[in-house]
Parts: sequence; C-alpha cells; structure tokens
Amino acid sequence: MLPQNQYRSIVTPVFPDFIEQRLQKCDEEIFRPRKNRKPLVLGNCLPNSSSIMLQSNDYLNISNHPDIRNAQLDVLSRMSREPVMSAVFLHENSDKSLFENRMAGFAGFESAILCQSGWAANVGLMQAIADSTVPVYIDFFTHMSLWEGIKGSGATPYAFRHNDPGHLERLILEHGQGIVLVDSLYSTMGDISPLREIVGIANRHACVMVVDESHSLGTYGTNGSGLVNECGLTGQVHFITASLAKAFAGRAGIILCPAKFSKYYPYMAFPAIFSSTLLPHEIAGLNATLDVIRAGDNRRKELHEKSRHFREGLSALGYNIVSQSQIVSIEGGLESDTELLRDALEERNVFGSVFLAPATPKTRSLMRFSLNSDLRMEELDYVLNVCEEIRDEIGMWNWKSTRRKRNDQ
Repeated sequence: MLPQNQYRSIVTPVFPDFIEQRLQKCDEEIFRPRKNRKPLVLGNCLPNSSSIMLQSNDYLNISNHPDIRNAQLDVLSRMSREPVMSAVFLHENSDKSLFENRMAGFAGFESAILCQSGWAANVGLMQAIADSTVPVYIDFFTHMSLWEGIKGSGATPYAFRHNDPGHLERLILEHGQGIVLVDSLYSTMGDISPLREIVGIANRHACVMVVDESHSLGTYGTNGSGLVNECGLTGQVHFITASLAKAFAGRAGIILCPAKFSKYYPYMAFPAIFSSTLLPHEIAGLNATLDVIRAGDNRRKELHEKSRHFREGLSALGYNIVSQSQIVSIEGGLESDTELLRDALEERNVFGSVFLAPATPKTRSLMRFSLNSDLRMEELDYVLNVCEEIRDEIGMWNWKSTRRKRNDQ
C-alpha cells in the first residue's frame, strides 16, 4: 500500500521576495563558495567504522553506558502514561525536583533548575535576571546562548576582551554594577577562563556572577563537579549554567542557583513556561548519569592525560594551540584554508568539527577536535602523524595563527 501522501498532489506555496532573498543570501554565502556546494561543516567523505571520530562532546564516553540505558528502559517499561506538559504544573517531590536536589548537592549549591537544554537555561536565566536597566559584561567568546539571552532580556551588553580581567574591571568602573558572564572552558579553542580573577572583580563591584560550565561539568572538579568547584569559588558565584549534552551525554540543561531564585524562576522565564518538561525516562537516565559521573575519576584522569599528550604533540609540530583542555582546535583562519585542512584530514580518515562564523570571527575559522577518555594513544598518535604529514599540503606555515606563534616565541 502506498503512503497516503502519494494519493494526492502536493501544492507548495510561493515565498514572497523577502524570504527568497534571505535564502539566496544563505546560498551565496554558505553553499556556493565551497567546492562541494555544501556548507563548510560538511566534507566530501563519510566516516566508517575505522574512522577516528573527534567530534562528539561525550568526553567521558558514557553515552552508551548500560546503567544509563537500563535506567531509561526500566522507566519506559513501567510507565503507562508520561506527563507531557510544562514544568510549572509539577509539584514538589516530582522526579524532576528530586533530580534537581541531587544536582544541587553534587555541585555545592542550594538549588538547581532542570531545563530542556543548555540554550534554554541561558536564555531563560537572562530573561529572569536582566532588563534594560542592567549592564551585562560578557567575554567576547562566551556562548551564543548567553548573547541571545541578553538580547531577549533587553539589557545592554558590554563585551570585554577574551580572558582579560583588567578590561572587564575598566568596563564595570565606567558603567556600574551589573551581571558578569563567562564560560569556564571555552568551546571553540578549549582555553580556560581566569575564574579567580574574574570572580574577584565581580564580587568587588557587587556584580552578579554567572559561569557557563557546559564543557567542564563532569570533567573537572571533585567527582566532576566543575571548574568553579576546582577553583574553590562555589560560594562566590551566583549562578552556574550548563548543557547536559556534553559530559553528561543527555539532552537537557541545568541552572545551579540559590533556593530563593529557583522558587520564582519557573514563573519568570519563557523557556520554562512555554516548553514541555523533560519526561520521566529522560530524568531517570540523568539520575543514572550523575552516578556514573561521580564515580568517573579514572575516566577523567584518562581524558586529561590523553588531552595533554595531544596538545603537546600538535604544538611540537608547529601548530598554534591555545587549548588547556580536552577541546583542541587548529586555527586555519580563512575558510578556504580550513576547507583544505578538513579535506586533508578526512581523506586520511580523521574527522573533526569545523567552526566558522558565527561561532568564530569571520577570518578565524578552525578545526576542533573533541577528545574522549576512550581514545587509544595509538589513535591520537596516528592523528598527530597525519597533522605532521599534511603541513605543507595545507599551507600551515603561512597561516596567521602560525605566524602569531612564531612572534610569541
């Protein structure tokens, strides 16, 4: 029997010119410049079972952990009906609130708010704490979700130079008390924020301190409780946000916060009010994930040792590496150079993730390698050998990033 839609003709409405023009612009800027007529993030090769995949944010390699999978299956097998509704209708002692209590205790906060994603957490938080009267000080490379949250709140952003506490303080002295936003570990280049200095400045000027720990929660700190914890700053930071789609390998976000704030947040933030809550089997998976994360010291040790080996290897080959973490990026700069780099790697069965505008400045596109604890040293050494082999082919010696490294030495 044919699918139902094959019994009738499909009529497609005509777009007005203003939509056609936007689509045309996208085609001209993103599709046409590439040799394969695809966006730069999509190469010519497809990975296979023998490919070395350095794209996933599953840093501790737990996405297929049996305890997590079985926890979800157990709830699914027992549920007769799952509540598909906004979390504002949930009472205390729901599965959601019990998990929030566990997450708060894990990170050393009074309370936690489970969100649909890290994006929803950041946008919702900014809607709840900022408005047009509040200056917001944001590191230039902080995640786009926080920039969008500022826009949605109507607040005025003041960007300070990346990882530059002195510039932050000068802006605060000029514009007054407000909100300071940083990532603890930056997802493009893999470098780490000078948290002690920045938090000290925020506290000295009575600013609200928000740290996005998406890429460090689970991989740093006591039992994986993050870089704020590792730096001893838990009691000095008002809010931590995080995506739970990285080391936690789920589909959710979290806000760690004072109890007073969590009481009101669900009735102030649009992502909380107008989106459905996570389902019980998803929360069961996150509960099991928290157990795996807490017991994951060996995985974290493996991750840090392998990341250090890889960073040092790339740097020794002449690549300008600023990473301090499991995220290791090679800056090709011009999109045409990054295209050459992507193709050279994929032809040798190595797959990373291309980052370009709007994730990076227009002339600083890059190839990002996301490492995980399960990678073998032989695999990393193979990638290093590939990166050595292709240096002349991709013109690495002439990149601006390479020249910057020479000038810094």
